[in-house]
Amino acid sequence: MRDVAPSTEVDSVHMRRALALAHRGWGQTAPNPMVGAVVVAGGDVVGEGYHARYGEAHAEVVALQHAGKRARGSTMYVTLEPCAHHGKTPPCVDAVIAAGVARVVIAVRDPSAIARGGIDKLRAAGIHVDVGAEHEAALELNAPFFNAHASTRPWVTLKLALSADGRIADPTGQQRWITGVESRAEVHRLRANADAIAVGIGTVLADDPSLTVRDAAPPRVVPRRIVFDSSLRTPLDSALLRTAHDVPTTIVVPSLSRLGDRLEAVKRAGVRVLEAPSLDSALRTLREEEVRSLFVEGGPRLTGSLLRNSLVDRLIIFRSSAVLGDGAPAAFEFSPPGFASSLAGFRIVEERRFGDDLMTIYALEDVPCSPD
Repeated sequence: MRDVAPSTEVDSVHMRRALALAHRGWGQTAPNPMVGAVVVAGGDVVGEGYHARYGEAHAEVVALQHAGKRARGSTMYVTLEPCAHHGKTPPCVDAVIAAGVARVVIAVRDPSAIARGGIDKLRAAGIHVDVGAEHEAALELNAPFFNAHASTRPWVTLKLALSADGRIADPTGQQRWITGVESRAEVHRLRANADAIAVGIGTVLADDPSLTVRDAAPPRVVPRRIVFDSSLRTPLDSALLRTAHDVPTTIVVPSLSRLGDRLEAVKRAGVRVLEAPSLDSALRTLREEEVRSLFVEGGPRLTGSLLRNSLVDRLIIFRSSAVLGDGAPAAFEFSPPGFASSLAGFRIVEERRFGDDLMTIYALEDVPCSPD
């Protein structure tokens, strides 16, 4: 980044607070990013705010309202460059200038050609601007947003629940939970911030999932449900098809030919059938339809296909202490040779315990950075 300035520990502390505030918008702000802001005067925090919901006041405005007259001469910490355009709300940069803020610390520039420009406008108004405090964390927070301005496919997060010996299901085919209640609740929270949730046909046939958000705060927009099903085998009495008129549901097939009556029956159930000859083309089509973030809960075959085609940005593994044995299907059975052992070489974004399970988030790709 061209104008990154060294940040002090004080800057980092206040920016981390702004990032924590931004997280409160989880599942509510898309397609806008999550943003947090903190106003500091005389060493004291005098105002805080975050973007709570799409269409509502932005973080900077909320923080300034809380600060009131104490904002004059203050320093504002904000996780994203204040917007400089009229959208659902007036430009945030105008509110910052009008409040008399003396210095603005920004984690990362806005990638949007429409919204950016706030930094230049602040500097033109005589406000000191520093960019780069907690830069990587700010990128990670809104990875789908940044990716949407740089890629023709969605930001793909692949979630796997594994036993201690790397297995993904009971060897007998019996339905059973590999991970605990706390891990499953976290998965629902992760679902809530995705535009779409995807599985392969193997998961549909084995588990009959609903792919909805239940054990978490409801998202502003219900995520679409995507099934990769090459032969259109999704049962007409499955949970997905029974509720397709209520929750947008798409089945991806490589070709519409030779599907016959089955295709018409699925469509009558309210399902959209998307023809895409490859995973990559399917993802590109979904991105054209405003799916910016795709949360995949894959079985071994879909996992392998995504990894072989380098279509995974974040890999989340919930690993339990259970041992399922050699007869159970291995998570990376269809993945590139040696992939499981190669995980040690990837950057770990986060590692956290949920009950007896360990969640590890691996960065398989970098978050696209804002252009300068």
